[in-house]
Amino acid sequence: MTAAARVGVDVGGTFTDLVLALPDGSLRVSKVSSTPDDPGVAVVEGLAALLRAAGVAPGDVAEIVHGTTVASNTILQKVGAPTGLLTTRGFRDVLEIGRVRTPDLYDLTWDKPRPLVPRRHRLEVDERIAADGSIVRPLDPASVLDAADALVAAGLTSIAICFINSYANPVHEQAAERLVRERHPRVDVTASYAVLPEIKEYERTSTTTVNAYLLPAMRGYLDTLAAGLARLGVRAPLLVVASNGGVMGARQVAERPAFAVGSGPAAGVTGAARLGRAVGEPNLIAFDMGGTTAKASLVEQGRPTLTTEYEFREGMSTSSRFIKAGGTMLKVPAIDVAEVGTGAGSIAWIDAGGLLRVGPRSAGARPGPACYGLGGVAPTITDANVALGYLNPGHLAGGELKLHPDLAREAIARDVARALAIDPVAAAHGIREVANASMARAIRAVTIERGRDPRDFTLVAFGGSGPVHACDVAAALDIRRVLVPVSPGVFTAVGMLASDVEHHVVRAAGGVLTDDGALARARERLAALRREALATLAAEGYAEDRVQLDVQADLRYAGQGSELVVPVPGGALDPANLAALRTAFEEEYAVTYGYTSDDPLELVNVRIVAAGRRESRLDFRAITVAGETAAAPRRRAVHFTRGADAIDTPVLARGAIGTTPQAGPLVVESYDSTVVVPPGATITRDPAGNLVITRS
Repeated sequence: MTAAARVGVDVGGTFTDLVLALPDGSLRVSKVSSTPDDPGVAVVEGLAALLRAAGVAPGDVAEIVHGTTVASNTILQKVGAPTGLLTTRGFRDVLEIGRVRTPDLYDLTWDKPRPLVPRRHRLEVDERIAADGSIVRPLDPASVLDAADALVAAGLTSIAICFINSYANPVHEQAAERLVRERHPRVDVTASYAVLPEIKEYERTSTTTVNAYLLPAMRGYLDTLAAGLARLGVRAPLLVVASNGGVMGARQVAERPAFAVGSGPAAGVTGAARLGRAVGEPNLIAFDMGGTTAKASLVEQGRPTLTTEYEFREGMSTSSRFIKAGGTMLKVPAIDVAEVGTGAGSIAWIDAGGLLRVGPRSAGARPGPACYGLGGVAPTITDANVALGYLNPGHLAGGELKLHPDLAREAIARDVARALAIDPVAAAHGIREVANASMARAIRAVTIERGRDPRDFTLVAFGGSGPVHACDVAAALDIRRVLVPVSPGVFTAVGMLASDVEHHVVRAAGGVLTDDGALARARERLAALRREALATLAAEGYAEDRVQLDVQADLRYAGQGSELVVPVPGGALDPANLAALRTAFEEEYAVTYGYTSDDPLELVNVRIVAAGRRESRLDFRAITVAGETAAAPRRRAVHFTRGADAIDTPVLARGAIGTTPQAGPLVVESYDSTVVVPPGATITRDPAGNLVITRS
């Protein structure tokens, strides 16, 4: 066999999912327990077992696409490199000041997140660039070296450099970077001009310090993983999913890890978008429920919804353009994902006021939910689903993980039912209902809060537990149609194989849109961005005829402080296109905010999204899953409604679902997931092998 097999790997908090795509279009899938202390161990060992089972030699793997939580976990656990910051005199406290906002006006218990770089490690140097790029005060090299020496003497191993207005003229940052590297060659250095050459001082400083903070951890992880794969005999290139849903070479990610903080969730949304285009469903809500969190994102006209900034927060919360200051700011292109701490392993508990809560604490892979029998004693969402009959009481994940329903019922009775003075079945229903309400809130955050009606979309449910809860979540939002893709439990890993190599490049381009001088400068910067994007992709093996360039502009009404990203009609900022550009902006503005204005438009940034088209990208219309069979039907008692008796429900293998609609209640089982079809809904299989549930 020639090197044609491809691998997608998604590392989650509970399971590591692996997908092997073979040249004939078939998939082999595997779920193994994650290894939080060293995530690469589960990747290498799981891949070795999957290759053996498929009869594929390690040398026949053509590429590995990897979604990683290393960057996000490094921030959450505060285990990044000891980092210092060099900044312009007078701007030492930018990270502390932030946007002078709180996420909740009336929360008196809120504690402001601590910056990744404490104040004693933020040092000032003498220099000043004006907003137009002119030099107000030349850089003092001695102040740079003195500050760098002090930081290194304090034991810091990574230094961020962010000077005021360096987006307009990076000459001082470039000189300071050179001085620090020459004086301290073993110290990692990150300068803002190379990470985020955009206006907005706080956002640029925060993103630069995050990149510096993550550099050693990400580089070390990728080096260790590459070494483990090499020992296995895999010589394929390692690609990493970026926060924008595209993939980047491991070397690029090692240099700019801030662009991969949202790596894992992004791949599933990209896969959902490509799946939707393949089956004629361009408007989708991607709903991903894994072991630790649940995520929601919007796909419109076949394209994921992107944001140019987001806050990575401690704990899990839904994202919102109206809620800021809750976490670490990252102004990087990212798929707009709302995330809540209600994964299958999320723990149910009673708060001080006697109310039932679910999450954000998770039982994780070890010890896991109580029903795993691995030492976990706290009740989780998985325990509730087992107690209610939704999940197979004997095993999970194709029989590889044995379940213990008695332990699930015992945990729910002890920690929830007794405290609420209700029976264990009602308590299990309560756990599901609280979790479903939280997940519906995440979907509202990416639809209603963005001016979209969720009833106009199809819900795509994936993740190990997404199809278990999808119909209940859809009912809460009056969504009528649910799509369950092939291999939903490992769909994020499948989605990685459908991604393109993608790079976003941006430059500041301030000025009123009707100003000829501003337009001329913007066109010059677009030309430079085009050369940069093509050179980056050429270095990764993509000739210009395999590159697609999408030109975008960040626009706002003059005088506003926030902007929207809109595509540039025709890809050129020519006077003939300005009317169409304004129309595109106003259409998006009206959908988002509900009104428009006659004020002039201000151009803030110009962007190019450069995609290298992978010839081996997965085709969702022509994939099959090895081992899927139409096993003999069974039956078991399932509790669908609180207060009602259990229903004797048919349990079918996924392969038994055909093109003729079947009425619920049904439970459909496969290796990697379970699909719950409640009473009043029907299920069928579409030509591409996806399951389609229609609610009455």
